[in-house]
Amino acid sequence: MRTISSRRLRAAAVAAACVASALTFSGPATAAEATPSDIDRYVAEYDHPMGSQIRKHEGGQSTAQAAPSDVSAAATVAGIDVSGHQGNVDWNYWWNQGKRFAYVKATEGTGYKNPYFAQQYVGSFNKGFIRGAYHFALPDRSSGKAQANFLADNGGAWSADNQTLPAALDMEYNPYGPTCYGLTKSQMQAWIKDFHDTYHARTGRWPVIYTSTSWWNQCVGSGHGLQNTVPLWVARYNDSVGTLPSGWSVWSFWQYTSSPIDQNRWNGSIERLRVLANNG
Repeated sequence: MRTISSRRLRAAAVAAACVASALTFSGPATAAEATPSDIDRYVAEYDHPMGSQIRKHEGGQSTAQAAPSDVSAAATVAGIDVSGHQGNVDWNYWWNQGKRFAYVKATEGTGYKNPYFAQQYVGSFNKGFIRGAYHFALPDRSSGKAQANFLADNGGAWSADNQTLPAALDMEYNPYGPTCYGLTKSQMQAWIKDFHDTYHARTGRWPVIYTSTSWWNQCVGSGHGLQNTVPLWVARYNDSVGTLPSGWSVWSFWQYTSSPIDQNRWNGSIERLRVLANNG
């Protein structure tokens, strides 16, 4: 949801975001000359929102606007996740809808940076949201170490401020080719471990992992040991969480619908969510 008072102001904000993110565009426009249409084309081509490929391959769509049927609203916290496709977000609106946490896309691979990241990440914090950044993984493009560092260098680092969650690693279907990015299960496990260890070395925190049960079991499988350090964020667009990915017996976050925006539940109280934000 965008909150721009005029096209001129929006264009100025977009151009500033482009410069800050060092974006490049095809065609004659430079980052400083970027127009709203430039940035919209850039986002449309390179920004894959969290869950976009899961919905494409697995389907399903819960239309629940509050807690799904198998979740007690009293025992969970409502939140959303956003990417460049949401543009400038009206954080006041979503706060008034009862949302209390947010994950904001920061990066993808080692080439894409969300041009709306600053407005979304800082704006949610200023409103009082407990918020974190997320990274859309492209494991066939570069190492887990390279992508963890790219995330940490571009907004995904952690700070002990009572409102910042550890970053999330978005693991889902390849938007460009083979489902598992041409990697075997052991290779995928090694790639995720590389990301996991590098992010911890950079920030002192273990990342959250976002995925679907179907993709994870097909491409990563069992024996990874990540359940010992990593909070699970499961995607299932239905009225129940269903079977969890191999290795986990409990979920921490659940993305249950993309209508009218990606909506999530934290499996616990707001106090427990702050524990995760502070020290896990």
